[in-house]
Amino acid sequence: MPGRVRLDRALGRCGDVPAPPAASTTVRRLAWRSARRRTDVTATVVLPAANASLRGLPIAVALHGSGGDGASAVRSLALDHYLPDAVARGGVAPFAIAAVDGGPDTYWHARADGDDPIGMIIDELLPRLRAEGARTGRIAAIGWSMGGYGALVLARRLGARRMAAAVASSPALFASYADARRTNARSFDGAADFARNDVFAALDALKGVPIRVDCGTSDPFAPMARRLRGRIHPEGSMGGGCHDGGFWRPRLPAQLAFLGHHLAAS
Repeated sequence: MPGRVRLDRALGRCGDVPAPPAASTTVRRLAWRSARRRTDVTATVVLPAANASLRGLPIAVALHGSGGDGASAVRSLALDHYLPDAVARGGVAPFAIAAVDGGPDTYWHARADGDDPIGMIIDELLPRLRAEGARTGRIAAIGWSMGGYGALVLARRLGARRMAAAVASSPALFASYADARRTNARSFDGAADFARNDVFAALDALKGVPIRVDCGTSDPFAPMARRLRGRIHPEGSMGGGCHDGGFWRPRLPAQLAFLGHHLAAS
């Protein structure tokens, strides 16, 4: 994958990372000892406007990529600039983004060592946000790479009754356990773990959930993104770009509008 990325950059197939909008907002942090993850976690909560309250706001959970955490997702994608800009200038209905630590390579599913990042979201993060006054009866999710896969896992787990919408940006999807191991040896605990958490094996669980899938045509995950798009016919598109912020940031205005629309309607 690194060699291909270097070649794509040399050939001009990867876009530059754009500067974020000028708008900025308040960011809050919630930290606790997670029983589900068996470690300390932090949620970086991006509000739709400076000094806004969480009270009455719907929530979109942001799931970071491999090697990252909640804070790095907010920082690298400038979510604290794109969200307030979408609300103030784009007419998007206000909501908050909660970017939480899921572990560097858990691939957002329960692991053999007891680490359960999805359980942490459902059983720990959402109750804490609800205690702050947020609306958590129906939520949305957005993720990039490993987190794009995680957004689909969360949508599959919660179903249409609790999931208002999900955005998978360049989702890290694999055709087989062997493919997953070649990319990241820690992505799954074994072939059985891969089979249990294979998005393609349980597409019926996504029925009724509005989904958007975007992926760059020079992204290593493009073939699997095309396959997913052909199976569930989501919103979003394949477009020129790579597996990086040069592709992800320009899609954020449309993705945030998609989430805001469905959260407002829920």
